[in-house]
Amino acid sequence: MRTVYREKKYTCGEYLDVYIYPVFETGKLGGGKRTKRKPSTKAQEKLNQKHRKEKLTRMLHANFTPEDLELHGTYEVQPENDEEALRDRANYIRSVKRYAKKHNLGEVKYIGVTERGKRGGRYHHHFTIHVEKGIDRDVLEKLWTKTEGHGYANTKRLQFSEKGLAGLGVYISKSPIGYRAWTASRNLVDPEPVTRDGRISGRKAKELAEKKQDSTQFETLYPGYLASGPAEALYNDVNGGFYLFLRLYRKDGKFIKPKKRKGGRKRGKS
Repeated sequence: MRTVYREKKYTCGEYLDVYIYPVFETGKLGGGKRTKRKPSTKAQEKLNQKHRKEKLTRMLHANFTPEDLELHGTYEVQPENDEEALRDRANYIRSVKRYAKKHNLGEVKYIGVTERGKRGGRYHHHFTIHVEKGIDRDVLEKLWTKTEGHGYANTKRLQFSEKGLAGLGVYISKSPIGYRAWTASRNLVDPEPVTRDGRISGRKAKELAEKKQDSTQFETLYPGYLASGPAEALYNDVNGGFYLFLRLYRKDGKFIKPKKRKGGRKRGKS
């Protein structure tokens, strides 16, 4: 069975997400039908959650900047159920749109996530909001708190780093409710992957995985970008394949502020 490694790249604003993994020729082995092992329900759900967080982070990177805002909204009187909480989320988005239209503020983009805390079971919302001509954060907070039963609202500017908004993506999707993990405006860019087979050989994939801490080897493959940190690498002992994920950011990024490395340590050294 011939194995080819696939490179899948997502360009998301100033970030580049790269996946490297094996693909196998389909067909029969030994004249019989090839069976495919399915992951357990628990393992599949964990994998699905990981993919949701990665997709959410890509959407954040592709559509928002440090000029945009993140709002956290809570309750004084908790909704009776998920449906009521989701209606509150939709109503808040409508109120932001109405305000922007009334004051001629231009296009509105948003991502909204509703969560129910695992410990106390309390509902709360996270909204990432872009308004074309800008909007005062006090206005966004008042649009939430003016509704009876709503609690406090807190806003802050988005803060990008070498890892982008990955921390935010994880934070706001810990325990989402609803059929979809989040709601988003239709005018958002949803990055499409560019795939290429054969650029990375099996030997090279193994080398990259074994030296995942060495960011320079990845930066050589993707000139113009710097690695945001060590790659994630997994070896599958069932099919003998290596699976890698890495996030990079543009060297000439306009709003990324790389952290200073302690002790003058050079890139790629562990």
